[in-house]
Amino acid sequence: MAMLGLLLSCWVIVPAVDRLHAAETESDVEPDLQIEITKIGLGKEVVITKGRREWFMRVEVTPENSVVVRQEKDGDRYLLDDSEVHDRSMSAAEVDAAITDFINSVKTTQKGK
Repeated sequence: MAMLGLLLSCWVIVPAVDRLHAAETESDVEPDLQIEITKIGLGKEVVITKGRREWFMRVEVTPENSVVVRQEKDGDRYLLDDSEVHDRSMSAAEVDAAITDFINSVKTTQKGK
């Protein structure tokens, strides 16, 4: 009976510790990344900031084409200023995937710093 009580107490404590550890890990990865996503027409825009650093991505969609703009700044200095034009409209799912991939890439690069 004592063994059953020990097993039940471990069953309650271990998941709580795992959730706590997961929350600490997430907050350690990106403690001060601010992420703002805005819907613009058929496209979207995301601005990520951390101190003086800023990452920006805008996906503009028209019936004829799609334009993707990516920028990275440190203060007033541009580290990246890139754009690409696609000769077709991107679907809403493709826009969402592009924005999500961009956010994840910024989080990944900041995790190592």
